[in-house]
Amino acid sequence: MNTKAVVLFGHGARDTRWREPFDRLATLWKAQHPKVMVELAFLELMQPSLEEAISSLWTAGATEVVVVPVFFGQGGHLRNDFPVLLSSCQEKFPGVKLSTTPAVGEDGAVLQAIIDFGARAL
Repeated sequence: MNTKAVVLFGHGARDTRWREPFDRLATLWKAQHPKVMVELAFLELMQPSLEEAISSLWTAGATEVVVVPVFFGQGGHLRNDFPVLLSSCQEKFPGVKLSTTPAVGEDGAVLQAIIDFGARAL
């Protein structure tokens, strides 16, 4: 049986308050999709790392993990660093099928939500 999970993957920052929207996002995920495990992970400056998040999910029984880059666009980190990290995780966890989505900021619905947000301020 395949057990699916999601990793919400962000950049990370020195200021711990930067993480707060990610924590809220994970909480919302859990409330709306309680049967799908979710973990946060960060590229740098915050924990857990992508490897730590995938390890946690694997330990909890996940066999399929979709990594969702919570980035506005495909900058150098997503084009260069992220594929290397994902490949390394796949080597370390061969029993887990890893896949990824585009950056959330490249999705039309996300862009429309930003437009709607701005329009509400008018």
